[in-house]
Amino acid sequence: MAELLQVKNPATGELIKEVKVDSEEEIKQAIKNGHDSFKKWAKVNAHERSRLLRNWSQVIQEHKAEIAEIMTLENGKPLSEAFGEVNYATSYIDWYAEEAKRIYGRTVPAASETKRIIVTKQPIGLVAAITPWNFPAAMMTRKAAPALAAGCPFIVKPAVETPLTTMRLVELAHEAGIPSDVIQYVNGPGTMVGDIFTSSEYVRKITFTGSTPVGKQLIKNSADTIKHVTMELGGHAPLIVAEDADLDFAVNQTIATKFRNAGQTCVCANRIIVHENIAEAFSKKLAEAAKKLKVGNGLDKDTNIGPIINEKGYNKIVAQINDAVEKGAEVLAGNQFNVDQEQGYFFVYPTVLTKVTLNMNIMQEETFGPVAPIITFKSLEEAVEIANSTPYGLAAYFFTNDYKAGTYLSEHLDFGIVGWNDGAPSGAHIPFGGMKESGIGREGGLEGIEPYLETKYLSIGNL
Repeated sequence: MAELLQVKNPATGELIKEVKVDSEEEIKQAIKNGHDSFKKWAKVNAHERSRLLRNWSQVIQEHKAEIAEIMTLENGKPLSEAFGEVNYATSYIDWYAEEAKRIYGRTVPAASETKRIIVTKQPIGLVAAITPWNFPAAMMTRKAAPALAAGCPFIVKPAVETPLTTMRLVELAHEAGIPSDVIQYVNGPGTMVGDIFTSSEYVRKITFTGSTPVGKQLIKNSADTIKHVTMELGGHAPLIVAEDADLDFAVNQTIATKFRNAGQTCVCANRIIVHENIAEAFSKKLAEAAKKLKVGNGLDKDTNIGPIINEKGYNKIVAQINDAVEKGAEVLAGNQFNVDQEQGYFFVYPTVLTKVTLNMNIMQEETFGPVAPIITFKSLEEAVEIANSTPYGLAAYFFTNDYKAGTYLSEHLDFGIVGWNDGAPSGAHIPFGGMKESGIGREGGLEGIEPYLETKYLSIGNL
């Protein structure tokens, strides 16, 4: 009998569905099928690939309510956020449906009158993706759309916690007319599937969103076959509030970036760095706003904060809070929990900590949860030093209306994504990705299709 993967609702612990775990042989066959489809798919003209992607986006939108409900059931995020993610997911398909028609080559002046040089782009080959549980729709389409647009077949392994959203999206891609071997999913443990992906001679590119340690292992394992890699890895985002900032606006934006998806995002603000002269006022306002957020089942209309995905994530959050409190942090809001270990659900109420210091674990380790630690600074140089004192460099935010301060911060923060008075800078049209140990490559924007293309130049002589 085939092994089954139990997909549970993290808000209740209830079983949603059992999903078949693919065997090693089935995964390898799916990879072979994807590889075999490459020559045919690569020859489909760009306008036809664009049309099929538009069809896929339209079909997803027609099933928006269904997909959003599936996402909330298996992920726990509020239904309103799930609807927003469906729109975000299709925005990538829409963008790359257009970029499919804009994969341009060029001619280069030759150094000889008898030669002509032509540069072209061609698809890289079969792409294998591994996607996370926190954005099961958007992280999949952000990879699949540019791959398909470029002419690459695509195979994806979704997170074991949230496979249902991805499975449905792939089914809808087939309904939209994209051949079944051109876009596929497989289900199984990350280590097993990752090893098969990285060792396969048929896979030419690995694209991954997840933790830095796993990303490093995938890079190492991909080296033997010289695969191309795109890695969107961990973050530990700072959020700087300058002395002149609009406090109400900064608080509103901090709430938005910190507590979306219960703080379980790689770009959410993890370290709130506030000028000492306004720290008390800012902290009070933030705590008051955090207390107003409703914690509960994502299917309830007025829920703002859903559950933590699993017990492992919950334990890490609690350990960070306890460590901070033991080292002198003060709790202004939260540090409350609704947990049933036997049933299998874990809720953490929005928590705001002040009197935070750099020796606390929460300032050194990425927090995947609704906890906002506030540390103070005296000068912009100190704020930048605190912000950059991490191996991660994915996203950073700062709030100031002083153009000199803003220019200084934007130029000195070592992060791939920076929001100036903006707590939500993501979009299909922008290059998303990090510096340092937060990743390799970019997803979205003009840059997002390049990792799926090879550059070839043709030198024509004897003319």
